Amino acid sequence: MSLKSILRELKEVRDGIGSISRRSRAKSHIAPDQTGPPSETIPQSPWASVPPELLFDIIRRVEESETAWPARAAVVSCASVCRSWRQITKEIVRIPEHCGRLTFPISLKQPGPRDTPIQCFIKRDRATSTYLLFYGLMPSESENDKLLLAARRIRRATCTDFIISLSTSNFSRTSSTYVGKLRSGFLGTKFTIFDSQIPSTARIQPSNHLNRRIHPKQASPKIPVFNYTVGTITYELNVLRTRGPRRMHCVMDSIPLSSIIAESSVQTIEDQASSSPMPKGETSLTGSGETPVISPSLIDQKQLVLKNKSPRWHEQLQCWCLNFKGRVTVASVKNFQLVADIDPSLDVPAEEHERVILQFGKIGKDIFTMDYRYPLSTFQAFAICISSFDTKPACEG
Repeated sequence: MSLKSILRELKEVRDGIGSISRRSRAKSHIAPDQTGPPSETIPQSPWASVPPELLFDIIRRVEESETAWPARAAVVSCASVCRSWRQITKEIVRIPEHCGRLTFPISLKQPGPRDTPIQCFIKRDRATSTYLLFYGLMPSESENDKLLLAARRIRRATCTDFIISLSTSNFSRTSSTYVGKLRSGFLGTKFTIFDSQIPSTARIQPSNHLNRRIHPKQASPKIPVFNYTVGTITYELNVLRTRGPRRMHCVMDSIPLSSIIAESSVQTIEDQASSSPMPKGETSLTGSGETPVISPSLIDQKQLVLKNKSPRWHEQLQCWCLNFKGRVTVASVKNFQLVADIDPSLDVPAEEHERVILQFGKIGKDIFTMDYRYPLSTFQAFAICISSFDTKPACEG
């Protein structure tokens, strides 16, 4: 072996011993990390390089052409391409109040359109105690593509819960598909609607029941999660068994009364309130009509209350009747139409008193229609409708 090779081996042994000693010292000493943070390179889709002007025109045409469900899935697919596509899609897609279409899951908790109602139908499965809400006029062969919400009834010792979910197979409150629930009282005459998220326009407090069982992807387990009360449904007792349909009142805690008053009416009230010398919240008599002036702030504080539209007695059919405009074909105690309970003293157009906000009725053995409009959302309307499926022996006439 040559001298050069021997020296090379000695150098390698020395370097190896030095590295071992450095590692041993590193076990007992902590040195500050002076290396800079690694550069975050987020891979971009090749579609992200599309010019914004061209991309805006493409998504706008897709949004305008996809008007029927489930073809709206094409709009959702555009939002899933990359970040730039998602931002432009959010700018183009409007809320259901303005476009009358349901696109993203968040649309199920946004108010419906003002002009024409959104028409859906509910299928009841007696064997599994589930209720499925579908988008559309009537059941069809491809109805699985039109599923909006699902609810399952769970009977407890003192109450009944209807768990509402986005999925038909997962009704756990710990899952990301959990939307909210409907809980009935002991007699089945009072129901409370709980939302998993606080509405953006609501001035409400979380319920006393703390739900610590949460999905790990939703929040940290150390952060308490609440069910927020967004409404209550009360069925009037009919102990004397007098003839007549069910009577119900829905108090929507998350919706102010001002949401259904026309803008012109609100402006009229504001003008009257500004000219009135009375303090805010007081009433005064103006003119010979003795119309009270009510502050707009008080209207905002008032909650929206829904009540049954009064049916008429049909002498030939010997039953109570309502005009469902062909959407209900079978007589049932569950059929109802809800209108806003507005104080007659308010300067509100007469059509607002008779405008049907939610209607529900039977068209088959286990098939029901549900039509709703502003200011109710899909979730709120569905919760009100499934309350009629619970047993109410003290309410039947």
